[in-house]
Amino acid sequence: MPPETDDLPLFSKVPGNQAAEFGGAVRLRPGTSLNAVIRAWAEELERAGRSQHTVKAFSGDMRLLARFVGPGQAINAIGTHDLKNFLEWMLDRRGVPCSPKTYARRVTSIKAFFRWLSETGVLAADPAAAVPQQTVLSPLPDVLNPGEVERVLEVAGATRGGDRPDARPYTLVGLLLETGIKKGECLAIHPNHVHLNAAEGPILFVRYGDARKRYKERKLPLSPDWIETYREYLTQYEPREHLFPWSPRRLEYLLEELGQTAGLKKHLSFDMCRWTAALIDYHAGKDKDTIRQKLGISKIQWREVGTKLDRLAARVK
Repeated sequence: MPPETDDLPLFSKVPGNQAAEFGGAVRLRPGTSLNAVIRAWAEELERAGRSQHTVKAFSGDMRLLARFVGPGQAINAIGTHDLKNFLEWMLDRRGVPCSPKTYARRVTSIKAFFRWLSETGVLAADPAAAVPQQTVLSPLPDVLNPGEVERVLEVAGATRGGDRPDARPYTLVGLLLETGIKKGECLAIHPNHVHLNAAEGPILFVRYGDARKRYKERKLPLSPDWIETYREYLTQYEPREHLFPWSPRRLEYLLEELGQTAGLKKHLSFDMCRWTAALIDYHAGKDKDTIRQKLGISKIQWREVGTKLDRLAARVK
């Protein structure tokens, strides 16, 4: 996997004025207006491969700051006191509810924005450095305990026999619990992404068509039990363009039916399988960075995910 940054900022450190030009079109200076800098930052976020959701959320947070201090305000005229006043206004005087999670993200946006300006040489000092970072832990996700995993796989495996054998349920849920892939990654799998004769053993190659997301691509090992069922599945369904050529909702229903048949009181889902896969590896003593890379997430994302896994491991034995 390509190297990833350990922390914010979201861009590489480069000296002085070399970093003040972006795409050869915009040269940022200390006196550039906040609005212009926000636009340049959004463009850099996109070029750095950040998702549209991230770009929209982070730039939206900064536009809210621009409404408070004035969009034409020079970037070097914004001080720490302005940022603290803005955060206080947003919490207590704006008159619009701001959840702890939204507040924490806006603090993160502000700190990332000004740290970027400081480390790229546009600003001599970072006015957001003294603003305390806010951490909000979202609720723990639902996961399967070992007994529930066993029941789900048993139910899925039972569909392989009988008068109308069907390898699809086990192929789907077994793959999710082994690899921890996301729903979108699962839906994007082509049959040629499963390499049965790879030198290191059978693997799933998780691929992305978007070049900006190539850093998420990875190779995940596949077990002999899953391969055996997979061969049955290929014979039964002969998938061509996609390994699972059904709508997302149809596959979600399939998981729900498996969970109900297994007697779960929980709602079996793609997300539950992903977290369960991570927890299985955690309990197996796998290195945390190995788990992170298997999930295809950055070191920044791992901060929250790793903390949740620690808490889940203490709760689910």
